[in-house]
Amino acid sequence: MTGGAAARFRAAVEAADLDGALAQFADDVVFNSPVVYKPYQGKDALGMILGAVFRVFENFRYTAEYSGPDGHVLVFAADVDGRELQGVDILRTGPDPEAPLTELTVLIRPYSGATALRERMAALLSG
Repeated sequence: MTGGAAARFRAAVEAADLDGALAQFADDVVFNSPVVYKPYQGKDALGMILGAVFRVFENFRYTAEYSGPDGHVLVFAADVDGRELQGVDILRTGPDPEAPLTELTVLIRPYSGATALRERMAALLSG
Protein backbone atom coordinates (compact mmCIF):
# COMPACT_ATOMS: atom_id res chain seq x y z
CA MET A 1 0.00 0.00 0.00
CA THR A 2 1.68 3.16 -1.14
CA GLY A 3 -0.47 5.82 0.48
CA GLY A 4 -3.90 7.29 0.56
CA ALA A 5 -6.76 6.78 2.97
CA ALA A 6 -6.19 3.03 3.34
CA ALA A 7 -2.54 3.50 4.39
CA ARG A 8 -3.56 6.25 6.82
CA PHE A 9 -6.26 3.97 8.25
CA ARG A 10 -3.74 1.19 8.83
CA ALA A 11 -1.26 3.56 10.48
CA ALA A 12 -3.98 4.99 12.74
CA VAL A 13 -5.18 1.53 13.80
CA GLU A 14 -1.62 0.42 14.53
CA ALA A 15 -1.18 3.56 16.68
CA ALA A 16 -4.54 2.95 18.44
CA ASP A 17 -5.65 6.36 17.12
CA LEU A 18 -9.44 6.08 16.86
CA ASP A 19 -9.93 9.65 15.60
CA GLY A 20 -7.25 9.17 12.94
CA ALA A 21 -8.84 5.92 11.78
CA LEU A 22 -12.32 7.47 11.59
CA ALA A 23 -11.02 10.48 9.69
CA GLN A 24 -10.30 8.20 6.72
CA PHE A 25 -14.00 7.36 6.16
CA ALA A 26 -16.82 9.15 4.37
CA ASP A 27 -19.63 10.39 6.60
CA ASP A 28 -22.00 7.83 5.05
CA VAL A 29 -19.60 4.88 5.41
CA VAL A 30 -21.10 1.38 5.47
CA PHE A 31 -19.72 -1.08 8.03
CA ASN A 32 -20.35 -4.79 7.49
CA SER A 33 -19.86 -6.65 10.76
CA PRO A 34 -18.50 -10.18 11.05
CA VAL A 35 -21.30 -11.09 13.50
CA VAL A 36 -24.31 -8.89 12.67
CA TYR A 37 -26.36 -9.38 9.50
CA LYS A 38 -27.52 -5.81 8.86
CA PRO A 39 -24.84 -3.26 7.89
CA TYR A 40 -24.20 -0.26 10.11
CA GLN A 41 -24.50 3.15 8.43
CA GLY A 42 -22.49 6.28 9.11
CA LYS A 43 -19.34 7.43 10.81
CA ASP A 44 -20.96 7.71 14.27
CA ALA A 45 -21.90 4.01 14.27
CA LEU A 46 -18.46 3.06 12.97
CA GLY A 47 -16.80 5.14 15.69
CA MET A 48 -18.76 3.37 18.42
CA ILE A 49 -17.83 -0.04 17.01
CA LEU A 50 -14.15 0.73 16.39
CA GLY A 51 -13.85 2.20 19.89
CA ALA A 52 -15.14 -1.05 21.36
CA VAL A 53 -12.88 -3.11 19.08
CA PHE A 54 -9.84 -1.17 20.30
CA ARG A 55 -10.77 -2.25 23.84
CA VAL A 56 -11.60 -5.89 23.03
CA PHE A 57 -8.74 -6.94 20.74
CA GLU A 58 -5.48 -7.83 22.45
CA ASN A 59 -2.13 -8.25 20.71
CA PHE A 60 -3.63 -6.86 17.49
CA ARG A 61 -1.32 -6.81 14.47
CA TYR A 62 -1.62 -6.59 10.72
CA THR A 63 0.16 -9.49 9.05
CA ALA A 64 -0.37 -8.85 5.31
CA GLU A 65 -2.03 -6.49 2.88
CA TYR A 66 -3.31 -6.59 -0.66
CA SER A 67 -4.36 -3.76 -2.96
CA GLY A 68 -6.44 -3.49 -6.10
CA PRO A 69 -8.21 -0.79 -8.11
CA ASP A 70 -11.33 -0.86 -5.90
CA GLY A 71 -9.79 -1.19 -2.45
CA HIS A 72 -7.48 -2.87 -0.02
CA VAL A 73 -7.47 -5.95 2.19
CA LEU A 74 -5.58 -5.87 5.48
CA VAL A 75 -5.04 -9.26 7.12
CA PHE A 76 -4.81 -9.22 10.91
CA ALA A 77 -4.39 -11.45 13.94
CA ALA A 78 -5.51 -10.72 17.50
CA ASP A 79 -6.60 -12.34 20.74
CA VAL A 80 -10.01 -12.06 22.38
CA ASP A 81 -10.47 -13.61 25.82
CA GLY A 82 -7.55 -15.97 25.26
CA ARG A 83 -8.78 -17.08 21.84
CA GLU A 84 -6.55 -16.37 18.87
CA LEU A 85 -8.36 -15.16 15.79
CA GLN A 86 -7.51 -14.15 12.26
CA GLY A 87 -9.38 -11.70 10.15
CA VAL A 88 -9.43 -9.26 7.29
CA ASP A 89 -10.43 -5.64 6.97
CA ILE A 90 -11.77 -5.04 3.46
CA LEU A 91 -11.58 -1.33 2.65
CA ARG A 92 -13.53 -0.05 -0.34
CA THR A 93 -11.97 2.99 -1.97
CA GLY A 94 -12.64 3.55 -5.64
CA PRO A 95 -10.39 5.12 -8.26
CA ASP A 96 -9.02 7.97 -6.08
CA PRO A 97 -6.86 6.57 -3.25
CA GLU A 98 -7.00 9.96 -1.50
CA ALA A 99 -10.80 9.98 -1.34
CA PRO A 100 -12.44 8.89 1.92
CA LEU A 101 -13.07 5.18 2.37
CA THR A 102 -16.70 4.29 1.70
CA GLU A 103 -17.04 0.79 3.13
CA LEU A 104 -15.39 -1.44 5.73
CA THR A 105 -16.15 -5.15 5.86
CA VAL A 106 -14.59 -7.31 8.57
CA LEU A 107 -14.37 -11.10 8.34
CA ILE A 108 -13.09 -13.26 11.23
CA ARG A 109 -12.19 -16.90 11.79
CA PRO A 110 -12.35 -19.33 13.52
CA TYR A 111 -15.93 -19.53 14.74
CA SER A 112 -14.83 -19.73 18.39
CA GLY A 113 -12.91 -16.46 18.00
CA ALA A 114 -15.85 -14.77 16.28
CA THR A 115 -18.13 -15.98 19.07
CA ALA A 116 -15.83 -14.57 21.76
CA LEU A 117 -15.69 -11.28 19.86
CA ARG A 118 -19.49 -11.15 19.54
CA GLU A 119 -19.95 -11.74 23.27
CA ARG A 120 -17.44 -9.07 24.31
CA MET A 121 -18.74 -6.53 21.80
CA ALA A 122 -22.36 -7.11 22.84
CA ALA A 123 -21.43 -6.47 26.46
CA LEU A 124 -19.60 -3.24 25.62
CA LEU A 125 -22.13 -1.87 23.17
CA SER A 126 -25.18 -2.64 25.30
CA GLY A 127 -23.81 -1.15 28.49
